[in-house]
This record gives sequence, structure tokens and C-alpha cells, in this order.
Amino acid sequence: MGIIEAKDLVHEYIIRDEEGNVESIRTALDHMDLSVEAGQFIAVLGHNGSGKSTFAKHLNALLTPSEGTLIVDGMDVSDESLTYDIRQEAGMVFQNPDNQIIASVVQEDVGFGPENIGVPTEEIWERVEKSLKAVGMWQYREHSPNKLSGGQKQRVAIAGVMAMEPKCIILDEPTAMLDPNGRKEVLEAVHALNREKGVTIILITHYMEEVVDADYVYVMDQGKVVLEGNPRGIFSQVETLKEHRLDVPQITLLAHELQKAGLAIPDGILTREELIDALQKVADKRK
Repeated sequence: MGIIEAKDLVHEYIIRDEEGNVESIRTALDHMDLSVEAGQFIAVLGHNGSGKSTFAKHLNALLTPSEGTLIVDGMDVSDESLTYDIRQEAGMVFQNPDNQIIASVVQEDVGFGPENIGVPTEEIWERVEKSLKAVGMWQYREHSPNKLSGGQKQRVAIAGVMAMEPKCIILDEPTAMLDPNGRKEVLEAVHALNREKGVTIILITHYMEEVVDADYVYVMDQGKVVLEGNPRGIFSQVETLKEHRLDVPQITLLAHELQKAGLAIPDGILTREELIDALQKVADKRK
């Protein structure tokens, strides 16, 4: 069994009127199946309203299923007695780092979580140092978070989750409020945690470029998984992605248009280097 197993997962939002009567029911997750192995870097893609953030909140037991099951590291999120344990194993990083940073000094903020669960003081500072170094923010340990850039704040928020030593980190659109440099900083930090520390990463995003280096991609629409596979396989399906109101990375789209124009370029081009290589091969054949 993987570290995360979703089977027939359903979540319904019940909308009530002022008297408390049920006005309508909206299905946010519709019999969703998904499996994640420990140590993987998984991306969950979808346009706004596809259900991806609702799914993210289930992984941290912020929401519980209306139907079906979700198992996180062997624990059923529907079992309220396990909520505390689930949140220690599956840390959550939200879209806005300001909602997650509560202390006036960076190192104190990162140490807040471990202190809350009774970690001995000496070990707290070891975890703070290790976590801040892992996200490249150790030199800012005595700074005020208010004086940091958006990308730096988000890296501090990730360090705060890392200090809890979870097996899995869920990032719910962590770069949505950042500029391109901030996005790059955060993604590099997350990939390093996955690569060097073996932390399982679930990245929820609608930015296509962010999933190019993932191990596996799930595409959601209307609460269902509509596509899944490795990034190359997913981005080979340009027209299908458009049907689900998603774009593809600009390089992939350019390659697709050149292919439609008659150039012998392979499907699923993901990087500029791959496109240059493919064009060079086309040019060589024409010589």
C-alpha cells in the first residue's frame, strides 16, 4: 500500500439557507481514485473549481470524506482519533504564507510547531537549523518574516512544516501569489526536499511548467481524475488538456504547433533543450 490511497473518494458541500434547511448540495470530489508511493513527487493539476484544493484538505484531515476512503500512511482520515497523528505525517503548506507565519522572528516561527508537540528544546533548535538549511533560509534565521520577499516567506512556511518531520508535504498552490523568481525559489526548495530527504511531495497547482519534473501527474476536472501519467505522456495530449480548460507549457505548445505544421517533432516535448534537439534533427535530415 502507498503512503496515500484514495478509493471512491466523495466530498459534498451542503449549502443551507438562513434557517438551516438544505438549499443545495455541491459535489466537489466525485468518486476519486488516487495512489501515491512514499518518496514520489506527485502533481495534481486542474483549473479553478476542479476539486484539487478540496482533495488537498482531505490529505491533512482538514476535511473528511462524505463517502469512500482516504488512507494516509496507513491511517483513515475519517477516524477523528487519528487526526493529530495524520497531521504530523502529512504537513500542509497553503497558498498565502502570511496565513502560516505567526512569529516575529524566522527561527522562532519554524520552531513553533515542534514546541507545540512537546519536542525537547535542544532538538527543536536542531530541527530549526536543519529545516532552514534545507530550504536555503538559514542566513535569514534572525530576520523578521515581514521583511522577506514572498518566495522567502513561502520557504520559511515550508521549513516550519519540515521541522515537524512529516513523511509527506502537501503544497496547495504554493506559488500562486509569487512572482517568477519566488516561484522558482520555492520549487527548487521543494524538489531538493524530495530528492535529498526523501519527503513525499503532493503539489497542487494550475501552472503547467511546475509539473514538468514531477514523477507522476493527476489531472482533475469536476471532482474526477480525468487523466493520469508521467508529464511527457500528459503533455502529449494537448487537445485533451484544452478540453479540460488547461494549457500546456509554452515550449510543449510551440512544439505541438510546429508538429501540426508538418515538422517531424516527437510528442511530449517538455524543455527548450528537447525542442532545440528535435529541430536540429529535422534540419540534419533536410541537409
